[in-house]
Amino acid sequence: MTKILCLALNPAIDISSDADAVRHTHKTRTHNQQQFPGGGGVNVARVIAALGGTCELAFLSGGDTGTLLEAMLQPLPIVERPFPIHDPVRVAFAVHEISTNLEYRFVPEGPLVTEAELAPVIEAVCASDADYIVASGSLPRGAPDNTYVRLADAAKARGARFVLDTSGPALASALSSARMFLVKPSLGEFEAFVGERLDHDRVGPVAQDYVRRGIAEYIAVTLGADGAILVSAETIIRLPAIQVPVNSATGAGDSFVAGIVWSLSEGHDIEDAFLFGQAAGAAAVMTPGTELCRREDVLRLYATAKD
Repeated sequence: MTKILCLALNPAIDISSDADAVRHTHKTRTHNQQQFPGGGGVNVARVIAALGGTCELAFLSGGDTGTLLEAMLQPLPIVERPFPIHDPVRVAFAVHEISTNLEYRFVPEGPLVTEAELAPVIEAVCASDADYIVASGSLPRGAPDNTYVRLADAAKARGARFVLDTSGPALASALSSARMFLVKPSLGEFEAFVGERLDHDRVGPVAQDYVRRGIAEYIAVTLGADGAILVSAETIIRLPAIQVPVNSATGAGDSFVAGIVWSLSEGHDIEDAFLFGQAAGAAAVMTPGTELCRREDVLRLYATAKD
């Protein structure tokens, strides 16, 4: 059995609600509140579990919110590996404004962590026998920008395939010096790294240059409503977006990554896994708040897109 280890260094409790209208100063009355365990690596693990896979989840957990996060994860078919930190896990909040169909997302920066608190996670990766190690999400405060580079190096030393989905300085550090199997920036994140606007025809060649430098075997750049591009040293594949009714964009990127990794773990090739990831990402935007994708939606969208 293929083993998957997901990493969440900055997990969250995600709360979402609906409101008729969002107004400044005045109280905004909300309804239909939902709450889920969240943050990049947690979302990836949730989607893999929803698709019928099994995985291990290593995450930083502190404070009363950390205790709540662990309790929320317990019923899921995920092997929990919480690593204690002093500061509490963050709480993120999203409001869907019914009158405009807009979504407002409030995402705290998260806890301040120390090197001593990060070290056990790196040691766990060094000792892991996972075939895929998936790191997703922002870094918490205090974590050096090269934290994911260190984790990628540890994974490579163990012969594991390291998959990364992050942004900002952490992504820049990884694209400058890491050695990864797959990295997934959005178009905006990739443009921020290269320092220029890229039309869709240039995204593939620019990403391919980084692949050929040895940064990653594959780079997948998501284009939102315009689909996604998968680049290897030899090929550039672009898939259009799968058209679905949009309820919330929350977790679409995490679902995309999880779909790719799950499909690869099932023995499919990278092109098929790329299409499956597209289906998972599209299925995620169909659900409200942070519910993420549903297995039946993913399989239906994948089958339709493959025909």
